[in-house]
Amino acid sequence: MSPTIGVELAALFVALAQDGPAVGHLQGALVGEVRAASALLQTRLTAAEPGEGGEGGNVPGAQGLVLFELSTDPAFPAAGLRRLGPLRARAEHDHVVRMAATDLLPGTCYHWRVRSGSAPDALRPGPRGSFRTLPGRDASSPVSFAVVTGMNYHRFHVGDANRPAYAGEDRALGYPALEAIGARRPDFVVFTGDSVYYDTPQQGRATTLSEMRCKWHEQLAQPRFHALFAAVPTYWMKDDHDHRFNDCDTAGDRPPASDLGMAVFREQVPVVPQGDGKRPTWRTLRVSKELQLWLVEGRDHRSPNAMQDGPEKTLWGAEQLAWLQETLLASDASYRLLLSPTPLVGPDDGTKRDNHTNPRGFRHEGEAFLAWVAEHGLHEEGFLVLCGDRHWQYHSLHPSGVEELSCGALVDANARLGRVPGDPRSTDPEGLVRQLFSSPEATGGFLAVSLSLEDRGPVLVLEHCDETGRILYRVER
Repeated sequence: MSPTIGVELAALFVALAQDGPAVGHLQGALVGEVRAASALLQTRLTAAEPGEGGEGGNVPGAQGLVLFELSTDPAFPAAGLRRLGPLRARAEHDHVVRMAATDLLPGTCYHWRVRSGSAPDALRPGPRGSFRTLPGRDASSPVSFAVVTGMNYHRFHVGDANRPAYAGEDRALGYPALEAIGARRPDFVVFTGDSVYYDTPQQGRATTLSEMRCKWHEQLAQPRFHALFAAVPTYWMKDDHDHRFNDCDTAGDRPPASDLGMAVFREQVPVVPQGDGKRPTWRTLRVSKELQLWLVEGRDHRSPNAMQDGPEKTLWGAEQLAWLQETLLASDASYRLLLSPTPLVGPDDGTKRDNHTNPRGFRHEGEAFLAWVAEHGLHEEGFLVLCGDRHWQYHSLHPSGVEELSCGALVDANARLGRVPGDPRSTDPEGLVRQLFSSPEATGGFLAVSLSLEDRGPVLVLEHCDETGRILYRVER
C-alpha cells in the first residue's frame, strides 16, 4: 500500500466518525479464526480521531449498532446476501463487536462490509474487505501465510535510549512490514504474541483495564493495519508482553493481574466468540490436505517460572501437552507445523528462565517433547517449529533432528542480534545446536511460508524477510 492510499484510508475512517459517535471505525475491522466453514468478524465503534503516532494514541469507544454483510459477490447483490446482526457495541466489551459466520463454503472467497449507526434504519457504510475460507482436510491446495511477533509501538514511534524511532515520513501509517506482508497476498497472518507491550515504556506502563485496552487501541488504529486486515484474515496468540509483563507467569500480585491479561486478550482480538472466557486458546487448524498447524498457549497454564525445573514443571500444562501429542499423531497432513510463542530449540540468552530452551526455565519439558517428536519420527514427516518471541530471525537444528525457525521482531526498532551455538552466554554453550541461519544484522521482518503443489509432491518454502519484504534467507522442505 502506498503512503497516499494509507492517508486516504485514515481520512475515510475519520470522516465516518464526524456525523456522530456511533459510526466511527477508527480501528478498522478484521477477520479471525477462519476455518473451512466459519470465521469471526470484528470491528470496534469509536468516537474520536486516532493519534498521529507516538504515545497517547488512544481511541475512545462509542455506543451504536453494528451489522456485518457477507457475500461471495463483491457487488453484494440481494440474492445470497447474508446479514450478521445488528448487535450493539457495549462498554463492557470495550465497544468491540464480534460475530461468528458459520455454514460457509470451504476454499471460497467471501466479501464483507460493515454498516453501523444509532438505529437499525440509520446504518451507514463502514469498512469492507474479503477473506478466503480454508480449503480443509480433503482439498489439495497451495497455501501461503506470514508469521510475526514483537510489534513494539513505543520503540517504533518514540524509540528509547538504545533504539531510535522509525524515521520515515510515513511513520503515522504504522509498520512498513505490514505493507510488505500485504504485497505478498498471503492467505492469512499468524500473530504469535507480543502484539502489544503493556510494560513499555517503563514510565507509563499499562496495569489497569483501561490502560491495557489503550495499548490495543493505539496499535490497531494505524492505517497499515486497516489495509492488511481488509485483505488478510488473522490468527492471534499471546505471549508475555500482551499477557502481563516481560517473562511473566500467572503467579504473584504485580499488576496487571494474570486473569486480567487473559480477559483483555480474549476481548481485543478475534480468537474466541465474544464473551467466551472458558474456551482454551490452544487450537489446531487443518488448513488443507497437505498442511496442519498447531497454535499453542504458553502463558495461561504454566508452572511458576521460579519453580525448579524437572518432570513436574510445565509450560504448557498436562492437558494441553496431552492434546498436542494426541493430535500430532492423529494427523495425516504432509506438513505439521507447531506455532509457538516461545522457542523450543534456540539458542536463547542463558540468563532467562522463561521458555523451553532455558536450563532454569522449562528445558525438561522442552527436551522431553523434542525427544518424543524424534521417537515417533515426526521430524522426518514434515514436522517443524515456527516460533515468535525472539527478536532475531534464525533457523536452527536441534540434536534430535527437529528444526525451528524464528520469525524475529516485526520492526527494526525492536530487533537485536541473537545468540549463536557455542556462545557461553547462551542456552547452548556446548554448541550442540546447529544453526543454519541467524540474522547478520539487527533487522525486523517476518517469516513467509508457502506450500506449493508440484509433480514431485507438496513443497514447503520458508523465507525470512526484512521489514521491506526483501528475502534474507530461503529454505525448502
